[in-house]
Amino acid sequence: MTTTTSSRHAQAPTLSPRATAHAGGLHPVGVCILLAGAFLPIMDFFITNVALPSIGASLYASASSLELVIAGYGVAYATLLVLGGRLGDRFGRRRIFLGALAGFVLASLACGAAPTVGALIAARIVQGATAALLVPQVLATFHHVLDAERKSRAVALYGATSGIAAVVGQLAGGLLVSADVAGTSWRPIFLVNVPIGAVVLLVAARIVPDTRSHHPVGVDLPGTVLFAATLTALLVPLTEGHSLGWPWWTWLLLAVALVLGAATYAVEKRVERRGEVPLLPPSLLRLPSMSRGLVMVFAFSIGFGAFMFVFALTVQSGLHADALHSGLAILPMALLFLAGSLLAPRVITRFGRAALSAGAVVQLAGLVSLVAVLLGNWPHVSLWAMAVPLALVGAGQSMLFAGLFRSVLADVPTHLAGIGSGVLITLQQSGLALGVATLGTLYLALAPHNIAHAFAGVEYVQMGIVALLAPAAAVLPRFNRTASGPTPVVEA
Repeated sequence: MTTTTSSRHAQAPTLSPRATAHAGGLHPVGVCILLAGAFLPIMDFFITNVALPSIGASLYASASSLELVIAGYGVAYATLLVLGGRLGDRFGRRRIFLGALAGFVLASLACGAAPTVGALIAARIVQGATAALLVPQVLATFHHVLDAERKSRAVALYGATSGIAAVVGQLAGGLLVSADVAGTSWRPIFLVNVPIGAVVLLVAARIVPDTRSHHPVGVDLPGTVLFAATLTALLVPLTEGHSLGWPWWTWLLLAVALVLGAATYAVEKRVERRGEVPLLPPSLLRLPSMSRGLVMVFAFSIGFGAFMFVFALTVQSGLHADALHSGLAILPMALLFLAGSLLAPRVITRFGRAALSAGAVVQLAGLVSLVAVLLGNWPHVSLWAMAVPLALVGAGQSMLFAGLFRSVLADVPTHLAGIGSGVLITLQQSGLALGVATLGTLYLALAPHNIAHAFAGVEYVQMGIVALLAPAAAVLPRFNRTASGPTPVVEA
């Protein structure tokens, strides 16, 4: 008896010589290398937060300039993600992955060596742009070359990587700044990417398969420009508004974002009507897995981004822990997130959408108990007292994250894998930024009165989001063994 996979012969990916020896076209080491490539950009979104005071003192930067160090990276990252997926589909995902990773390493070196805050902001924008080209190639490659259980496991590991990278970013940032290596203060938070990225680049060049879409399409320049302008007009005021006191131009940009969003949809619809493939195909967004799953990913990311932001502030400002201990405090959540993500593919395959609902219930229980611990013992709250609630939060999040990522890409055709992955990560990134901007602003408004109640107020909103996700899982496409790839066929 031999086992083959249906619907794979007609669209077999082009593989590198060293990768073809392994069934599915991607060696497990290749999966790890791709995940490592995605880990660095995600970590870099969070690693800078704890270093901002040191950067400000070293480069004599204003509060507004420090905000741009964060915003420049985030806006460039979010606006170019879909374009990154499109370029990988057309020119080859391996080629774009390697080129973008090389650019990310060089930009990280420029960040670490920046002599002024202006140079740092410029390097951060380049770093965010290269990250946007790099990250979509990971999910698109998984979607293209892996079948069934291997794809489910890889996507779940990507979800774990996203969550762990956020935690490690804050932990590593605190550790490196506190270590003050050779008197370099904050600079190692960027320079650490150089040796790690170089190793990933060398290994990826040897074992990552070369794949691309079998139906390549051109770059939709009007759609790309309009979409980038829409996200810029939305994320810049949301990121800068609070620190600047919400001047008139922030409200004007938010209004412009609505107009640009409507114009983007109209242009993309017209392009698709002409028989061309737009940057954001409306027909792709109407797929059940995309239309339903993306809304849930966006809502989940709003809560996750806000939680990471306000928890760090609560532990540092309210409980007076340093940056390093603030990162260590969240370690139980990280460990259970990782463990849960490793188990998630089998659990979801067996129990389907019920596994997502159960994950939401577990996360909700963790959030409720965490708020109870803080309110009941404030300000004498030990980090150990929060360990069990945080572990529950991490375990529940892992099931939701893995299930939602698997659901969103379930109906996406293989030749649109790069576009689908780019849209997914864009919504995730935008949700993280929106969570910090909105719920973070709520926290900062309430914190001067009572930090514990400010944290609780934000978490009540997140609890509402999670409570809605539990029953909403029922509207997602059904999970089965073929949801992540073609059905295995047994031949004599």
